Amino acid sequence: MTPLPSDPVMMDSFLDDYYAECDEHMTAIRRNVLDLEASLGKAPLNMSGVEELFRSFHTIKGLSGMVGLKDAEHLSHRIENFLNALRGKKATLSPATLDTLIAGINLLEKVMEAHKSKSTPPSIQDMTRRLEELLPAEENDSPQPQAARRVPEPETSAEARPHGGATWIFEFQPSPELAERGINVNRIRSRLEGFGKIIKASPQMLPSGGVAFEFVVSAAGRDEPPAEWSKDGLTFFREEGQKAPEGSPDRVASSESPAAAGPDVGSITSTGISPVNIVRVDLARLDEMMRLVGELVISRARLEDGLDRLETEVSAAGLRPLQEADLAMGRQLRDLREAVMRVRMVPVGEIFNRMQFVVRDVARENRKQVRLELAGQETEIDKLIVERMMDPLLHLVRNAIGHGLEGPEERLSQGKTAEGRLTLRAAAAGDTVVLEVEDDGAGMDCQKIAEQAKRQGMVARSEKPDEKDILDILCTSGFSTRSEADLTSGRGVGLAVVRNAVEELGGTMEMTTAPGKGTNFVMRLPLTLAIADALIVSVGDQTFAVPQAVIHEVIEIPKETVTVLENNEIIPYRGGVLPLIRLARFFHLPQEPGRSLYGMVVGTGPSGAVLVVDKIVGRREIVVRATTDPLLAVPGVAGATELGDGRVVLILDTAKLKAEAGGKR
Repeated sequence: MTPLPSDPVMMDSFLDDYYAECDEHMTAIRRNVLDLEASLGKAPLNMSGVEELFRSFHTIKGLSGMVGLKDAEHLSHRIENFLNALRGKKATLSPATLDTLIAGINLLEKVMEAHKSKSTPPSIQDMTRRLEELLPAEENDSPQPQAARRVPEPETSAEARPHGGATWIFEFQPSPELAERGINVNRIRSRLEGFGKIIKASPQMLPSGGVAFEFVVSAAGRDEPPAEWSKDGLTFFREEGQKAPEGSPDRVASSESPAAAGPDVGSITSTGISPVNIVRVDLARLDEMMRLVGELVISRARLEDGLDRLETEVSAAGLRPLQEADLAMGRQLRDLREAVMRVRMVPVGEIFNRMQFVVRDVARENRKQVRLELAGQETEIDKLIVERMMDPLLHLVRNAIGHGLEGPEERLSQGKTAEGRLTLRAAAAGDTVVLEVEDDGAGMDCQKIAEQAKRQGMVARSEKPDEKDILDILCTSGFSTRSEADLTSGRGVGLAVVRNAVEELGGTMEMTTAPGKGTNFVMRLPLTLAIADALIVSVGDQTFAVPQAVIHEVIEIPKETVTVLENNEIIPYRGGVLPLIRLARFFHLPQEPGRSLYGMVVGTGPSGAVLVVDKIVGRREIVVRATTDPLLAVPGVAGATELGDGRVVLILDTAKLKAEAGGKR
């Protein structure tokens, strides 16, 4: 076998699996630690949670040793030691020891992140010392040179293996050649599950630097594994102490004895390896699938356009089969698109669960009591959007605790509970998902913010900013309501990073606040970024695409209802008024006087507006090609798409349109 580190492609693939598996375990670790904290001092220690934590760290230790990440291996080993002492009632859990445990978990995550980003890892020396101090003397050990790999302990066999059955030890050594044939660890695992019951699975490091996987399989009623399995990188032998069937080999196709195969870097329970019905797929591969679906959408649009032209040349009877095939293809493409999207979807709870540790740490930093409430965790959204929204949500959560929620004494003096409430919500609404971050704190003093903005020259002295203007002020880079920077919210950052991230994803952001009652930030995001339903509109001699998800209503605008007020055109709308944004005027396109006006209502409440167009051409499925080159960036344009007739049209960015139009007014 070629040593793993000498094969960069295979090593990168293996590391991807390592990070993905560790991420799953870290998610479970956060949940179990927070459950332990919630029950601390209220009830007997939840030993099942301790057991789960122990297994998670035991697995991370083994995996980290296998990929050569020694800092993560040593740190997880120290935490594992403490949890083992906790299991044996040789150590106790107190608020202080729990703080140390959580600090160790945070450091472990930073070590793995540094390894992944190839940056300088933080030092673990101080943390390992703190973890050692939690242990009684007899439990405190230093990592010893690990013994040669051996046959699994007899007590494992006695407890877990069925009586009367044969127990076999299998070793699988992956290689690029086997991978090309589709033989990987999941394939081998599936094969062994058909042979018997997998009792134990262990990753092993070979002296040459390669990696192998050892499986202990109980096969009641089986004679021996098929000899041809040796051609697929498998070696196997019967566990010592059991009588082999007559004629069976003691070991098949062995190229290396177990004793010489390398150190035992830790075992994984059978649940530590992905089930055979789950396949981890790199997001780039899903992006490629979505790109191909997009190409099919464009090809189908071309076919549809060609059929429209044939209507004048071919009889209806002759054209009908083609039209039926076109309609069937349209349905199948939509099903394919939705299927690929479902593969990319992950629960929003993936973000929310990470915020629980953040809330705990920031609340302690600010000496505040905070109760985190989660709603709609099962709402699904594109994985790419989840990743990009992680930092913006983190910023909003830290701001809510640092700026919004009051301290216990202040809250009690106002008749509130000492414990502040922070709520994270998610809900699906058509082709969009709505994320909310709400607190029941002091709210914002809009007048004070406006005065500070006037002092900084951000707004005119005579202006009276409304709630939307206040959000614009808060989202201006360099503006802050604090005069000093702290650990929670640095001065000069504001909420600009949040709104920029939301708008880059094609979403919108709104805010409501009430003094003494709290603040609520609402972000509306598309479910996915690659393919979208859009309305095709014409303005002058140009055609544009507007994502349907941002359009609340299409209306016809009688010219007599248009009123000019302070250089703004407005129309009455559902008991209020909305400003008009004439796209022809905005993009300096020729206007055709006398034509009817049609408008698309985008945004809600004070941030709403009506985009005025000449004609609504129709509805199409479009493939979004984002504009990333700054030299090609145009205000109000998010990207481009291709229609079925080969024309390239621009996709409008309604959020930027409203902001730019508001600035011009």
